[in-house]
Amino acid sequence: MIKVMVNGAKGRMGAEAANAIDKDPALSLVAKIDRDDDLAASIAHYQPDVVVDFTIASAGFENTQTIIESGARPVVGTSGFLQDQVAALSQLAKTKSVGGLIAPNFSLGAVLMMKFAADAARFLPDVEIVEAHSPQKEESPSGTALRTAELINANRISAPLLRGKELFEGARGAELHDIPLHSIRLPGVVAQQWVMFGGQSETLKIEHNSQHRDSFMPGVVLACKKVMEHNELVYGLEHFLE
Repeated sequence: MIKVMVNGAKGRMGAEAANAIDKDPALSLVAKIDRDDDLAASIAHYQPDVVVDFTIASAGFENTQTIIESGARPVVGTSGFLQDQVAALSQLAKTKSVGGLIAPNFSLGAVLMMKFAADAARFLPDVEIVEAHSPQKEESPSGTALRTAELINANRISAPLLRGKELFEGARGAELHDIPLHSIRLPGVVAQQWVMFGGQSETLKIEHNSQHRDSFMPGVVLACKKVMEHNELVYGLEHFLE
């Protein structure tokens, strides 16, 4: 039985995660904590094998660092990690010989969307990413959009076209690896992303929609189990699907 603690359990994603973990016969939910609790002290007290973190972007790096240093295995759904932060946490996990996962998205459909987009980038280098979430999401762009851009850039063979002049700054969105990123924050949205490629007289649109937060839970449960088989920190749920 794998002992799991959920950090951020009072939030919507944390509550869903706690419920899914509690229902799985291979997992034991040993504690639910939130922002008013001491993370390091809670790990020392409950001795979980895995700590699932669904908190806020500004706390994600520090929380993951605390989990690794405490000897537990992080499964992190908090987004907003920069590449240098992931590199620093990977090195810490290597030093501690602790496995872990930082997942920009736990939805299996979203992981496939990113994979298909990376494949398409080999043939269609001109691409833009639009993502939409609820106004409660702290950061923009989303971690999923950033990860998608990274995967596209790694697979893209030729350079995209140059961007045109903006009459108003930001009209063409933010930019990562010459890929425009557009963020929408509206009530009624859970999580959506579409990746649009343009070619000669054609376009290709790859779209993913999550209608409810329970769409992320099969990935969370899978990660809690798979992370026990690893002794390093990995970035992206796709590594556990292969």
